Amino acid sequence: MKATKVPEITGAYLFEPTPYADERGFFCRTFDADVVRSVGLDPDAFVQDSLSRSARGVLRGLHLRSGAGEAKLVRCSYGRIFDVVVDLRTDSPTYRSRAFFELSDETQVTLYIPAGCAHGFQTLAETADVSYRIDRPHDPAEDVTIAFDDPELAIPWPLPVTSMSQRDREAPSLAEALQQKES
Repeated sequence: MKATKVPEITGAYLFEPTPYADERGFFCRTFDADVVRSVGLDPDAFVQDSLSRSARGVLRGLHLRSGAGEAKLVRCSYGRIFDVVVDLRTDSPTYRSRAFFELSDETQVTLYIPAGCAHGFQTLAETADVSYRIDRPHDPAEDVTIAFDDPELAIPWPLPVTSMSQRDREAPSLAEALQQKES
């Protein structure tokens, strides 16, 4: 497994496994504490694992947490997604930068998203399972949502949206969400 910096987002990394394939399929390590530690992250900081399953065209996000925020490791364990990260840390050299990724079950790449960054994705396959490893227990009172179609972000979602939560559909603009994040 190797770690690669994401140039558009300071502190973000891609963790790329080395799959071992044969006639049965493949095997790969999807988390390695030593590799995580090698880029200055504490592998023991992750306290909660979650999983979402979505159908083609479903859009989830853009989400982040107020207060101390939340760092996470995200991996598409089944299917394929278009993944988005927006740096909303005012002290970051990449503040307001965006990065786009295709995560899939074929590569099993894990994306590390630093606290203070917004995250969202759209399902590209018929079904996709997305695994999250989060560094803080979830507190719904700290949830912040940003409109997926905010013109300031101009995210090039690859498919028409087939479904999203009511919370995501009614999300405020980036400017409004940033005010909420600070409060």
